[in-house]
Amino acid sequence: MASGGSAKGYALVGVVVVIVLATTGVWNPFPKIWSWINQSDPIAEGVAAWQTTIGGSPRSVTISGGAVVVEYRTSVEAYGITAGVQLWKSDADWAGVAGGANDAVVVVGRLLTKGYEVLDPATGAVRRRDTEATAVWTYADAVLDLRCPGAGECELSAWEPRGNRPMWTIAAPGIGFVLNASNPDLPDTQPLTSSRFADGAAGPRPLPSLIGLPGDGRIQVIDTAQGRVVQTRTPGRDQRVTVVGGRVLTVTGEARDGTCYYGVVAHDPPNGQAVWRRDGLNLRTADNGSACKQERDPAGGHDVVLGVDPVGRQELIAAHDGRMLWHGDKGQTVLAVDDSYALIRSSDKATLAARSFGRGRVGWRRSIGAGAQAALTPYAAVVAEAKPQRVVAMSPRSGAVLTEARTDAKVFAVGPGGMILVSGRDMAYLPFGGSPAG
Repeated sequence: MASGGSAKGYALVGVVVVIVLATTGVWNPFPKIWSWINQSDPIAEGVAAWQTTIGGSPRSVTISGGAVVVEYRTSVEAYGITAGVQLWKSDADWAGVAGGANDAVVVVGRLLTKGYEVLDPATGAVRRRDTEATAVWTYADAVLDLRCPGAGECELSAWEPRGNRPMWTIAAPGIGFVLNASNPDLPDTQPLTSSRFADGAAGPRPLPSLIGLPGDGRIQVIDTAQGRVVQTRTPGRDQRVTVVGGRVLTVTGEARDGTCYYGVVAHDPPNGQAVWRRDGLNLRTADNGSACKQERDPAGGHDVVLGVDPVGRQELIAAHDGRMLWHGDKGQTVLAVDDSYALIRSSDKATLAARSFGRGRVGWRRSIGAGAQAALTPYAAVVAEAKPQRVVAMSPRSGAVLTEARTDAKVFAVGPGGMILVSGRDMAYLPFGGSPAG
């Protein structure tokens, strides 16, 4: 029997021999060893059409026609949706996707640098280049850009996604440089968020009929169809002004008797007439104990706002005309909402109900776990379960399962034919109509 010292000696000789063979090119086991060490676990085994390793932790992922556009902190790249093969890569500090299946583009730019480029999502080729804009907004049917050639003198332009000339350009004085880079925040509704879904997973939304541009303590309300400023509002100290569903909502929060008293008034620009008003409607624009200081926009869909009544029950309001779309029972919680549907968790946290605003009733129900999260997109209602870890995509209308998989990955994008999941540096595409996990 060899002694311990002899065994160590043999092992050392073996390592030396392997190194010599590798360096002389006779035999090199190291690539296979590292390949085995770095081998990724399947994100959705048996369900994903493909899985690939990407360049890092993504900021955003968007399904754009036949491409999957991945935005990182200092670059952007695209993968083919059919096989997950990288199509192109470009240096950029920010990126946004505009357009639909037939006219999609990728808009990229650099921080602290004016201008942007409009790229073809399939090839990365430059379709249009701008050298003056400071801020860009990307929508499903348009690109807006803001340029400020002089101090306090700015212009807002609207472009078709693949257009070479602006549809309109208007003066937007007083904006300054408070808005910059890609999709800076505007006074509108904010989507409900959760940890299992990336912001923007639903993809770019259509350009609203009205938007608000904030700057210099005011909000300029712009009619995007006609390209003109229809109203300028200056919120009071106890007010929050937001532009939702073709209306200008003014939320007032008054601190009195140790609590906040809220009221909401919706105006119709340009005539400024009040369309509807609600006393006691809390759109959760302020934190409790914050002296009613309103620091955020209301949550909701593009034409629907989520509020709380004076006794703490959630409710959904149509911003356009003030109709009550849904008034919850005690303990019911809205997990996701858009202009067409709301996903509502029951008081006992065991059931998810999909309410259709068009039909005015619940369309389907599904049993869920207490830690389930949900999101709504134009193409699917998606539920992420915690125990066991699972992601399920369903038809928003019928609740029919489109695909499901046992996975703890995060949902980054949902498109018309499937969804993108990311775990670490791995990305997978789950097509709708795939085999459900057992």
